[in-house]
Amino acid sequence: MSQIKMQAGFRNYIPPRDTQRSKDLAACNTYQWADIRCADPFMVGWKAGWEKLSNEPYKGITTDGNVIPELYQLAGERVTDGGGGEAAPTAAMTKAAKRLFNAISPEATQALWNPSVDAPEWRRWINPEIYVYRHGIRLEETSEDVVEAIHDLMRASLSPEGYAKARGCMKVNQFLGEVVDGRKVLNERSYNFSIFGMPSEDEPWGWQIFGHHFAMNCFVAKTQIVISPVFMGAEPNVIDSGPEKGTELFTDQERLAVKLMQSMDKATVEHVRIFQQLSGPEYPEGRFHQADQRHLGGAFQDNRVVSYEGAKVSIFSQDQQSLVRQLLILCLNYLPANALEQRMGEILTHWGDTYFAWIGGFGKYDAFYFKIHSPVVMAEFDHHTGVFLDNKIPLPFHIHTLVRTPNGNDYGKALLKQFLAAKGSDRN
Repeated sequence: MSQIKMQAGFRNYIPPRDTQRSKDLAACNTYQWADIRCADPFMVGWKAGWEKLSNEPYKGITTDGNVIPELYQLAGERVTDGGGGEAAPTAAMTKAAKRLFNAISPEATQALWNPSVDAPEWRRWINPEIYVYRHGIRLEETSEDVVEAIHDLMRASLSPEGYAKARGCMKVNQFLGEVVDGRKVLNERSYNFSIFGMPSEDEPWGWQIFGHHFAMNCFVAKTQIVISPVFMGAEPNVIDSGPEKGTELFTDQERLAVKLMQSMDKATVEHVRIFQQLSGPEYPEGRFHQADQRHLGGAFQDNRVVSYEGAKVSIFSQDQQSLVRQLLILCLNYLPANALEQRMGEILTHWGDTYFAWIGGFGKYDAFYFKIHSPVVMAEFDHHTGVFLDNKIPLPFHIHTLVRTPNGNDYGKALLKQFLAAKGSDRN
């Protein structure tokens, strides 16, 4: 186990089994737990906010409410990484999706498949465990064959590292359920899966999975792939017993981020660090949320105005800029290798307008937040207070990470718009 995890000691924060919340969690299934949680006044207001936001026409995350045009371009018949490799594994994805359709009953297909690639359900994902939005099929309510077929589609779409991290989020959720005696609410199948559009090598389509601490939206158009929004998190982010003992999530990002900050001189730290503390009166209205805490790109924030914060990475030394690039790769390494190379090229095109911001300390055991933000990417990392564990201050064993594609291309929407426009013009 890493030194960070040894210091964090999540087992010191396991709540007593005799509290009312613990008793309710142990007794409830996911539907009963949702009923209890949705009666909470905070949840009533939070859910009302979700509904309002999800009904807004999609624009995308911007810095001032105005979308920067022409950032994303639909490619021609074949998109490569420059070395002859296709940027997206569309053929393998399509084959895996068709195997999933073959494994599922006609009745379940109606839940799994939405024929509209631009369906509003794309935007109705959440990362809490509260079972509010129920489109798609629930993994814990379907057969082993279907679950395996879903995982096959995820494997076909993601890099090996990306699939391992996604699977790790699900395994840690199972472990959390065991730790707090809530396995009917928190388990490795507490997730919903949907397919949007008809899987094809020639037409746009995609898939979505969402549930506690893991949500991913994958869009593909021919050989272009967009995987965002992405939420990956864990509480705790280490498994210290059982068959998955030794699993750790996000520690590579933690270590590299701390290394970056520790390499900076005092003047650079002052530019980069926007708040000393992880919460407090110094925060302006809207910068801290009771549940989302410091991160800004979570569920239903598709149209949020998010200002650049911190400092431009161009003021950093070359070594420090290299560390930022490495940190971005760790944030984006769920992408297949060729797609990741293409995505990093897109990001480097806007390197002069890329900002890095930090909140909190940067000692070995400090909790912190960082954001890397440019016209084409927003990646966030945030240590949180406990939800199922009892830590009242943020500690490194509860982590939320998010990736967004600002200025209109979350869910591949900018590419889809161009695809449909080109298809319409071809018919005229």
